[in-house]
Amino acid sequence: MSLDELVDVYWQDIAPKRYRDGFDEDRDVPTYDWLTEHGYSGIAYALREHHDLTPKQFFVDVVGLENEESVGWEWNVEHEATVNALELYLNSIQTRGGRAESTVETHRTRLAKWVRTYRELHGTDALLEPLSELDQQPREIERCLAVLDVFDEELSTDRSKLEYLHVARAWYAFVKRRKYAKYNPLAEASEEFGWEASEPDPQALSASQVRRIYSEVDSPESGLLVVALAGWGLRPSEVAALHVGQVVLDAEDPHLSFSDGERKNGPGEVTLLYGVDVVADRIDALSDRETWNGYLFPSRSSSTGHISVSTIRRRFKQLADTAGVVVDGETPTPKMGRRFWYSAYQEAVGEVLEGLEGVAEDQGSSSTEVVLRNYLSRAQERKARRRRMYEKLETAFS
Repeated sequence: MSLDELVDVYWQDIAPKRYRDGFDEDRDVPTYDWLTEHGYSGIAYALREHHDLTPKQFFVDVVGLENEESVGWEWNVEHEATVNALELYLNSIQTRGGRAESTVETHRTRLAKWVRTYRELHGTDALLEPLSELDQQPREIERCLAVLDVFDEELSTDRSKLEYLHVARAWYAFVKRRKYAKYNPLAEASEEFGWEASEPDPQALSASQVRRIYSEVDSPESGLLVVALAGWGLRPSEVAALHVGQVVLDAEDPHLSFSDGERKNGPGEVTLLYGVDVVADRIDALSDRETWNGYLFPSRSSSTGHISVSTIRRRFKQLADTAGVVVDGETPTPKMGRRFWYSAYQEAVGEVLEGLEGVAEDQGSSSTEVVLRNYLSRAQERKARRRRMYEKLETAFS
């Protein structure tokens, strides 16, 4: 499992459980005992053996949770006036608002993510500048909504999305009250999204539900769409932008290659344990087109050259609707297909460890992870894990 995928496991699976257990999922680092108790001991092994990281190093340095031993804070924001306004807001909610220090730090973390995402989208972190002119208001509202579009894609629950919106909106309201701004670009932003605070944690499709949806595919294109989401665990945005140049159909190690900027958490590879024939058929079909641009989901009407994320969502929901698949009374979304992959992977890792319990007992080892580390090579462990995962995918797509 790549670091990118492990980060997704944290935010999509572990973070909601941490919240229910009373922890701050944006700050508190899970202990090894907590991970083991909740069925995530395999993550510690994967980090140690494949990435040379301890769980704490991963959660602090990669995921970005709070390190209680760290001192100071760097916003990494060049615009001094924006930094001053951020610090002024945090000081105000602590001294005048009486907020607990942990709450203040949560606001700091979420504001930092807001500024970072804004800068990545718009090339500047001078958030105050466009707020001084009312004629900038329509364009700035659109820029802020674009940030929320990213959060809508990246964050796993409506509750998380709303919490980020509430913090950012509170900061904009603060700078408006203090006359650093003439308007709040997020004042009515909640009307743009159907986010609900009471939304439960997102569900994963079951293997039988994936199978029913896959049974409705009627073309190499729709088949690839379902396999890419539920069989490879890709984000809808990654599916929409898939390019033939990313596909490596090596007989020993077929995979997708993502360069820097193509995935949320940086470059990496996604192993194709299942569906090699599906992507090969799609490439063969597209290769016959004289004007093919290389995208696996091309679009002549789009400026990007490929279909949009909304089209991916619409087509997936159409397949699910035709199959009669319903989750909590609603037609499932692509995110539920993607979560099937992560749920299946966690089960596969757990089953490999469970299979070593007898060996651990016979050898007097303290845990199955010790056996896995000392008695199986990395190649053997990877082969066992992939075999289990392949069986789960085959069950879903057969």
